[in-house]
Amino acid sequence: MTANNPHNQGPVDEPERVLATPAALALIAELQDRYGPILFHQSGGCCDGSSPMCYAAGDFLLGDRDVRLGEVAGAPVYMGADQFEVWRHTQLILDVVPGRGGMFSLDNGTERRFLTRSRAFSGEEMCRIGGR
Repeated sequence: MTANNPHNQGPVDEPERVLATPAALALIAELQDRYGPILFHQSGGCCDGSSPMCYAAGDFLLGDRDVRLGEVAGAPVYMGADQFEVWRHTQLILDVVPGRGGMFSLDNGTERRFLTRSRAFSGEEMCRIGGR
């Protein structure tokens, strides 16, 4: 993704808002083989402990206030706008750990579950994404 450089030096690479570890990429490929196109929605908390939920692309209805963070391995990743306001300064990293996925998440039953790790963007990275 690129943004205009305010100093007219051409486009600047923006840091990705979401990445995936090799383990997550492997499970994503497995789920895509089994279910076809998938998407992720970063859970807001209450019942799923802020886990990324994985759905078949046609099985989750996105709302007007869902924000697309990017995509990993062809799978778009979203979160609600209110949650994005809190997490806007962080890069999310999808990972996989042993365990059971969320009740309706496609990783349930694989004995592995997706986990979101995060890291704060540096000041320089925040400048490159324009503070968005």
